[in-house]
Amino acid sequence: MALLDISPTLHAGIAVWPGDVTFRRTMACSFEDGANLDLSSIRTTVHVGAHADAPSHYHPDGVGIAERSLEPYYGPCQVIAVDVGRGQRIRPEHVQVPVTAPRVLFKTGTFPDPDDYNEDFAALSPELVAMLAAQGVVLVGIDTPSVDPFSSKSLESHNAIFDNDLSVLEGVVLTHVQPGTYTLIALPLKLADCDASPVRAVLVTE
Repeated sequence: MALLDISPTLHAGIAVWPGDVTFRRTMACSFEDGANLDLSSIRTTVHVGAHADAPSHYHPDGVGIAERSLEPYYGPCQVIAVDVGRGQRIRPEHVQVPVTAPRVLFKTGTFPDPDDYNEDFAALSPELVAMLAAQGVVLVGIDTPSVDPFSSKSLESHNAIFDNDLSVLEGVVLTHVQPGTYTLIALPLKLADCDASPVRAVLVTE
């Protein structure tokens, strides 16, 4: 068994959605300053790095991340590579393999550097979300900052996710991961009333 880390490192240089709160670590005390321990705090968006969106992020009737079941974030998962252009939505016809697991992560390669934000990343289509839900998928994820395109204001795919009660992961790193079936572990923090949570996402290989 091996663990494949699919989370970007959180640090001051990690890219966040333009206008969102960047990652900052502040030292309260440190060995360097003569203290008897290191003690620090962080300030950042809850959508930093690999993260789980809560329904309250994209729907006025949605619950916060602490109220979501943990079950979708752990279990059999399929990584699917898709050949899709920058700025395009992944449609059902882009999925060239059978969906065989209840959790699906899409490898697009359109957001290659978590520290260098590009706005033309690929996203999901609402038709794809509906197809996945009809096949019993409970969680969908993607290697980009959002399941909707950067320019989207109506958030069609987010709303399709809400309508089908799927869980969602964004910002995972799949450049080093081969398509196939794994076990996903990506538990969100129990953050009261929050619209998302960072996760330490890993894939377990047998």
